[in-house]
Amino acid sequence: MPDAWRGEGAREPGVVSATRVARDVGVDERDDLRVSDDWVRIGADGRPRCWWPGEADDYVAYHDDEWGRPVVDDRRLFEKVCLEGFQSGLSWLTILRKRDGFRSAFADFDASVVAGFGGDDVERLLQDASIVRHRRKIESTINNAGRFLELVDEFGSFAAYVWSWEPAAPEGAPEAGAPVPAVTPTSTALSKDLKRRGWSFVGPTTAYAFMQAMGLVNDHLDGCEWREICAADRAALVPPERPG
Repeated sequence: MPDAWRGEGAREPGVVSATRVARDVGVDERDDLRVSDDWVRIGADGRPRCWWPGEADDYVAYHDDEWGRPVVDDRRLFEKVCLEGFQSGLSWLTILRKRDGFRSAFADFDASVVAGFGGDDVERLLQDASIVRHRRKIESTINNAGRFLELVDEFGSFAAYVWSWEPAAPEGAPEAGAPVPAVTPTSTALSKDLKRRGWSFVGPTTAYAFMQAMGLVNDHLDGCEWREICAADRAALVPPERPG
């Protein structure tokens, strides 16, 4: 979830002010963001999009090309849930700009490799300035890789497990001062199930951010050009199912 729509590092859902996020992404709040009106702005390319990417080229590209596009590739899904865990206490833009470093450090998020990391790997990663050097998050990623492989064994793919949590209809109420929820009943249930299975750093807000980014819900705003684009992508998708 964009930082505008969830509290950074908060254990409970929260809201980051428009002023703060505009500053974080290098946008002057006095520009034509219209955040107090409809949360949609016209970019320099003349295309209407959610306001949160601001003018940062990498953030705009993430909004346009990735966020909310349905994903069924297991490695991409695993990468995203891991990076969402690393985001706790930080901005997503920080993680996005370190993503290549994370990919290199964690074997391109090949869970079969990461699950075999040991103590020496943890110490190596704690010295790697290209990632977020947080022992508990590193150890969590290694643990979650093992839990990921268990889900693949059970469901045939991680994607089959993930897409079984797609809501049948929109859920939740927007947070005060934000246009979409920070947590929903489904994200809460998904978080609970993952934790029951031994995963960590997968709280309800993190689970909802994962669902938004991977296209299980479409939280591009009304008026954003990508709302219809992502809806068309979802309409064309046949979600994977558990065999048998």
